[in-house]
Amino acid sequence: MEQHSEEWYEIKSIEKIDTPALLVYPERVKANIQAALDLIGDPARLRPHVKTHKSIEVVQMMMQMGIFQFKCATIAEAEMLAVAGATDILLAYQPLGPKAQRLMELIWNFPNAKFSCLVDHMDAASHLSELAEANETILYIYIDLNVGTNRTGIAPGKDAEQLYEQLHALEGVSVMGFHVYDGHFRQKNYEERKAACDQAFAPVEAMVEALKENDYADILVIAGGTPTFPVHLERADVVCSPGTFVYWDFGYGEVLSEQPFTPAAVVVTRVISLPAKGLITVDLGHKSIASENPLGNRVRFLNAENLEPVSQSEEHLVLKAGDDHGFKPGDILYGVPYHICPTVALYDRVHAIRDHEVAEEWHTEARNRKITW
Repeated sequence: MEQHSEEWYEIKSIEKIDTPALLVYPERVKANIQAALDLIGDPARLRPHVKTHKSIEVVQMMMQMGIFQFKCATIAEAEMLAVAGATDILLAYQPLGPKAQRLMELIWNFPNAKFSCLVDHMDAASHLSELAEANETILYIYIDLNVGTNRTGIAPGKDAEQLYEQLHALEGVSVMGFHVYDGHFRQKNYEERKAACDQAFAPVEAMVEALKENDYADILVIAGGTPTFPVHLERADVVCSPGTFVYWDFGYGEVLSEQPFTPAAVVVTRVISLPAKGLITVDLGHKSIASENPLGNRVRFLNAENLEPVSQSEEHLVLKAGDDHGFKPGDILYGVPYHICPTVALYDRVHAIRDHEVAEEWHTEARNRKITW
């Protein structure tokens, strides 16, 4: 009987796969999901972000494992979740312009799903209130808090408390609580990261307590991404929303060494040219792997660790391999992306690998800006 390949990522029928391609390993995905559940203990405290995988298959895998609430960043991701059967969907975005109406369309077309979104300004909330009333529906909202990212949100404190109270007077919306994203805390030392996270979260805790003293009950708090997941899971009243954990990547693997997740997605590429002495070129250009980071932080090859990137263009990645490298055109390289989330968005489908063979294709449904609505 033919033996399996020695390395977990290798494919026996690799000659059938056109490159560049993205490979996903469902058993490793499942193991990462289980690791997250083991850490938090209660699925009700886990609201995974789907921006990493954008896939119906992964959502349904999570639901089969007991996860019932999800977070997303785009209307297309929200629709993908609804199509997958999710019934509690948070759009972690303040929908303005056409996005607000598109969200109303989703609410109408998926009546069995509970949709919520973020707000950080009374003008946006008032518009959503008017839309919800006009559509004879209820929109659930969370206030987006800015704890130092300075990307979106309102700082925790008196202004946020006032906004929370004002929102309760609006028709058509139901105020659920607060949303906190603190993805800027990426200290390699866990204790330093935890200290920074705790310091930033302290005003949130104080504000929630103050509101409860003013007779506002049942305030929900959703907090964190993957870097601060181990910190927030220790707060019994907080729902955690990591995302990258499901596929993992080289970037987080290097920084977040305390976390138990392992790579479950790999890019595969071929050597297509030997352009000069000591150099090889592979078909892994800007269009096939996230390229927002410096050249040295885009991919880590699993079966050729000593390759050094020299340059990258839309269709090519040139690598320094050494004068006596031995590579030939057609040779295969497997690599873990430094940043998996935008890498996934470059592929309309991924190859799901089971027992070292392509078992099926998963469509990256929500990579599109629009699916139906």
